Amino acid sequence: MIRSIALITLALAAAPLLAAPGGNYAEREAGRALLERLEGVDGVNIDAARALLAEAEYQPEIVEKMRTPAERTLTWGDYRPIFLQAERAALGADYIAAHREIFDRVADETGVPPHIVAAIIGVETKYGRVLGNDRVLDALATLAFDYPERSDYFTRELEGFIRLCVEESLDCDREVGSYAGAMGQPQFMPSSYRAYAVDGNDNGRRDLWEEPADIIASVANYLAEHGWERDARVALPAWVGDADQIDGIERSEREPAYRWDALRGLGIRVDAPPADDARVGLLEFDGAHGTEYWVGLNNFFVITTYNHSPLYAMAVYQLSQEIAAARQDAEG
Repeated sequence: MIRSIALITLALAAAPLLAAPGGNYAEREAGRALLERLEGVDGVNIDAARALLAEAEYQPEIVEKMRTPAERTLTWGDYRPIFLQAERAALGADYIAAHREIFDRVADETGVPPHIVAAIIGVETKYGRVLGNDRVLDALATLAFDYPERSDYFTRELEGFIRLCVEESLDCDREVGSYAGAMGQPQFMPSSYRAYAVDGNDNGRRDLWEEPADIIASVANYLAEHGWERDARVALPAWVGDADQIDGIERSEREPAYRWDALRGLGIRVDAPPADDARVGLLEFDGAHGTEYWVGLNNFFVITTYNHSPLYAMAVYQLSQEIAAARQDAEG
């Protein structure tokens, strides 16, 4: 027994210790490795990067939020009323009216309609009214170094954020966003900001907090770059023509699983069906009044590249329809 305890003690002493959460992230092993990578990047002041990383603070509640996101715990019946309200649709219609020239130009260039862009901004931040409460620096550092489930991903995002601080002159020690590190009115992650944000007013900067031209053009550019089809539909309400086959049909979340003619052959019906060779997916939601079936088209799945949850994509689509209706009402 004594020998066993001694062996266990020796084994524990020899085992590498896991880093305690928090502390000075610039001095953690992973933090030093990140700074070493940044040292070879043109335009990055490594002393400023080190000082910024040292300022990041561990936020344990962010890790808890990541492990229980709303999309994993809410049904469509719960999720829909969070984003589908007459007030939000009216705000979206007003937002389009206030920036009509920008929206019209962007729609001509990208093919993404104004009500879709406005719906995304409305769902993400209610047109800048709800930008998030977590300092982006803290969120990304916490998740990069103290959320092992997705450490690699968030380390890349943290590195991208530090580079953005230099490239875009962001106020990095003050900017707030979501608990996952998403930023600005459209809630771009740093990698998306660097890849898809657009200088919509040609002033030499991409400002997704304050500049409507940049915000609107950036959302549309993101969707266009991910395959948005001009003048195409998003989703169609569906019903089951053959109840015996429904259990055998694959449900889609992030990509279509069938051609329409194949899904129709399995008993799914819609009004005004798409072309036989259209790629589609069957969507199933637990709504407030029972199960809802929808057929998602290409543009629905493009929205899921912005946020992977089908609940999110459906909320954006339905809010976009309400915004379009509110615009029609306002215009008579």
